[in-house]
Amino acid sequence: MMRTQWIVVLAVGLWLAALGRDRFDGWIDATVLPPLVVETSAEVLDRDGDLLRAYTVADGRWRLALPPDKVDPVYLEMLLAYEDKRFRDHPGVDARSLLRAVLQAAWNGRVVSGGSTLTMQVARLLEEGTTGEVGGKLRQMRVALALERRLSKEQILQLYLHLAPFGGNLEGVRAASISYFGKEPGRLTPAEAALLVAIPQSPESRRPDRAADRAEAARNRVLARAVGEGVIDAEEAEAARREAVPGLRKPFPALAPHLADRARADLPTALSHRLTIDGELQKKLEALALEAVEGRGERLQVAILVADHASGEILASVGSAGYRADLRQGFVDMTQALRSPGSTLKPLVYALAFDEGLGHPETMIEDRPMTFGAYAPQNFDKLYLGTIRMREALQLSRNIPVVALTEAMGPARLISAMEKAAMKPVFPGDQPGLAIALGGVGVTLSDMVQLYATLARGGVMRPLSWRLDAGGAEGQRVVSEVAAWEVGDILAGLAPPPGAPSNRLAYKTGTSYGHRDAWAIGFDGKHVIGVWMGRADGTPVPGAFGADVAAPVLFQAFNRLKGKLDPQPPAPAATLLVANAELPQPLQRFRSRSAVFEAAADAPQVAFPPDGAEVELLAAGLKVKVAGGTAPFTWLADGVPVIVGLEAREAMLALPGAGFVTLSVIDAQGRSARAAVRVR
Repeated sequence: MMRTQWIVVLAVGLWLAALGRDRFDGWIDATVLPPLVVETSAEVLDRDGDLLRAYTVADGRWRLALPPDKVDPVYLEMLLAYEDKRFRDHPGVDARSLLRAVLQAAWNGRVVSGGSTLTMQVARLLEEGTTGEVGGKLRQMRVALALERRLSKEQILQLYLHLAPFGGNLEGVRAASISYFGKEPGRLTPAEAALLVAIPQSPESRRPDRAADRAEAARNRVLARAVGEGVIDAEEAEAARREAVPGLRKPFPALAPHLADRARADLPTALSHRLTIDGELQKKLEALALEAVEGRGERLQVAILVADHASGEILASVGSAGYRADLRQGFVDMTQALRSPGSTLKPLVYALAFDEGLGHPETMIEDRPMTFGAYAPQNFDKLYLGTIRMREALQLSRNIPVVALTEAMGPARLISAMEKAAMKPVFPGDQPGLAIALGGVGVTLSDMVQLYATLARGGVMRPLSWRLDAGGAEGQRVVSEVAAWEVGDILAGLAPPPGAPSNRLAYKTGTSYGHRDAWAIGFDGKHVIGVWMGRADGTPVPGAFGADVAAPVLFQAFNRLKGKLDPQPPAPAATLLVANAELPQPLQRFRSRSAVFEAAADAPQVAFPPDGAEVELLAAGLKVKVAGGTAPFTWLADGVPVIVGLEAREAMLALPGAGFVTLSVIDAQGRSARAAVRVR
């Protein structure tokens, strides 16, 4: 039957040749061609043009763009030597090859060699047609002749490079090379090139991952032909035959998957997205993320973001430890999730305070129990250090001093600075208060890296960017160069985690309320890195502190950067580098702007009963308590002395009865405090 088909094909071909040239040309020109634009996979590339991630086309196939000049020349030479030696010369149909194939089939009673040109194969692949039916073969010849008139040889070759089948959902040479060899087809061994030539002839039966023996036999036949045509020599062919055929498909690159998804969602019609990502660094940090959560339960998650703070370019973005639907919720990009920053906002508060003239790194500030209206913050460890330098207050992450500074400036000042730094803070109930200084605000890891990049750049904001050549221009100043340097110098004085190098990395850790978020963010003279750890669903991680879990990851991330740590810049000329005693008098000790109206820090206060309270009069009297001040104390009720010369801080006052009363206490230095209460 096959011989009869070829005879019919030959007869029809001769009949067509007998037709007039004009009628034949008209018939070819009237050919309705299939779409010649082949859909290829959307690709996300790193800053060097290397593939980070690719996406399948609409029907789930891998089909990656590949111009002929991006494939190994040896492959092209083998392909043409094996499939179509006269590809560069024939008009789409090779009459000599076709005649030879028909005569061989007639003589042997079976098909000995094919007569299809590479252009005819492209015609079949475009229309997804068959090869054996006479009608299908005639259609391929007509389409091939028409293709040659409308496309260049290079364009036809590129269609083959895109459409050649390689088994399963692999189409095109580039997809096959990445899947079978784990590399781009720009440099192939002779064995690899021969295998890529052999598979498309029978893609399912020659799949290396399912039929390695048949794939190897077909490859060796291609190698033999290549020797015969002078593409390679016998010695090269012998070495190629000893090369093992790959037995498994390799996964396609999937680096920076969350950012790749964002890039594609941002420009859904673009086929190529060039990012600022450093592919090698991204690979190292994705491995680090997996190491960071290993052995810490099935729900702990981590995110890492690296940027060049001079340019604002993001060099690595790890949204999770594993891009998968697991208990860690790995599909969620935690670089973009709203979380509480804990203490990592404190450096901004101090920088603003330095700019406002409220302090200096050597200014003394109180770390003691304080109330700010109805707000009574506590230190994380419930301990208080008394009078300390602002440098120590920031390094030791004390809560009371930073709230006092925020209260002196006003929360609006802090919010304005965050927005100037291109952050997008979200406040519970849209009612920001003093608690924002301790993490009472929703921010993203990207926000926090943006903020620390601003400090690292001398206080001037520059938007972070992840599309190559799309970085934003330098933005507005958030804090002065001096304040930014002073905060960086303070943070560089923090001791590194146990086992980490002592390299003066400027960094800060933070832990949000309930141990839901653990942070570590730092910068050197060139890079800024942010690390967040927690659970994607926001549930607590008992015992997780930023200093214990996130800081070691931060230092490991810096160790994976190329080269050594870049030193911090020198102090700006206007920086005041003196000890506390040499500071101007107003900067030696912190006092808020309203301090002139306030009692001294150590002045007496009525600790109990509080002002405005309603209390019960006991048989022994009314219990009172004084905080601060210097003994002995005098207690008065409505201006009348009740107890005089009391050394103790607690007492029972004898009162005549129920009603409203104003209690006053006077210490040994004549300082006083009062509280109006109602006695029942």
